[in-house]
Amino acid sequence: MTLTHIDDASSSTTSSSTEPAGGFAGRLRDETAAVHREAERAGVIADLIRNRATRDSYVLFLRSLVPAYAALEAALAQAPDSPLVAAFAAPGLARLPALTRDLAALAGPDWATRCAVLPQAAAYGAAIADARDDVPALAAHAYARYLGDLSGGQILKPVLARNLGLGPEALGFYDFPALADPAETRLAMRAALDTVPVASATADRIVAEAIAAFRHNIAVSEAVQRAVAG
Repeated sequence: MTLTHIDDASSSTTSSSTEPAGGFAGRLRDETAAVHREAERAGVIADLIRNRATRDSYVLFLRSLVPAYAALEAALAQAPDSPLVAAFAAPGLARLPALTRDLAALAGPDWATRCAVLPQAAAYGAAIADARDDVPALAAHAYARYLGDLSGGQILKPVLARNLGLGPEALGFYDFPALADPAETRLAMRAALDTVPVASATADRIVAEAIAAFRHNIAVSEAVQRAVAG
């Protein structure tokens, strides 16, 4: 998604025969599979999938993604020249502009003051900001976000349109008009990950940080659900 979670970042069910098999991308997918499944079933994400969410909960969820994307895209813009990071900094991937436009369409131009930042969302953004000079950690956070947006986010978009009655002006977050071929972009991301030796300290670092990223996503999703229920 992810949105983050309804994606193929840790599931092989949507992989085609043209996608890289094995290598570090496969290890990363496999070792994040359990926490990824947990994220799919957590908090407001589960509510959105099962048609239990409201517009208010979706607005708060989008608002809660802003700190993460702001930190991630600022970090990618100034990241060292690295093949590992370059694939995740491709022109057209950035989500923050579309995210803020969707929020304006749903909550008005003053959405930033009307919708408070939840502590869990701020903590997620801070974790990414802390990784700005750590290429493996930054790649892990980009992996957790962008592969979900390119894959599961495309599944979630029609669900939101149908269940919440959202029009195109509120669903731009899921559109990638500047990417000629999103599938090729996903392949490039996995190819970049496969440049990392499977058994290495760098690989271990990416796996650990990707798991932490999914944990942050779970915390944000559950916090949104609690805030709306309360």
